[in-house]
Amino acid sequence: MSTLFIGEGNIGSAPEFQEFHADQDEPRRLLRLNVYFDNPISRNGSYEDRGGYWAPVEIWHREAEAWSQLYQKGMRVLVQGRTVRETWEDQEANPRVTFKIEARRIGILPNRLAKVSLMERSATTPETTSEADAEASKPARKRTPRS
Repeated sequence: MSTLFIGEGNIGSAPEFQEFHADQDEPRRLLRLNVYFDNPISRNGSYEDRGGYWAPVEIWHREAEAWSQLYQKGMRVLVQGRTVRETWEDQEANPRVTFKIEARRIGILPNRLAKVSLMERSATTPETTSEADAEASKPARKRTPRS
């Protein structure tokens, strides 16, 4: 069972990166984060957390290793993906249920950021432009009045 998830929270520990090799295919890369999704309620100008919870967040992506260096403990993130219910047994054979989030996107929010810098584009990566940029670079069309 799974359902759509969108939540904002803080990364609670250093990210964990794993790489899984399979035959001659490109390895699959996994990034795991432990995120506290809070529920802040404003009262008289101050915030109180009501009903927040910790959840493991996993994202499979070829850039997971690089992202493991980017994401940091305490960083505010916006996670979009789906919740997945996992059942398991503890050491005493008691049934347990855990919910994890399989992320499609993890966005860094600007809270507590001191600086943002972009990497240079590599020469092997084709440059992409947005439709707006492409439209802006077209020569202007001459308009003729309609009669």
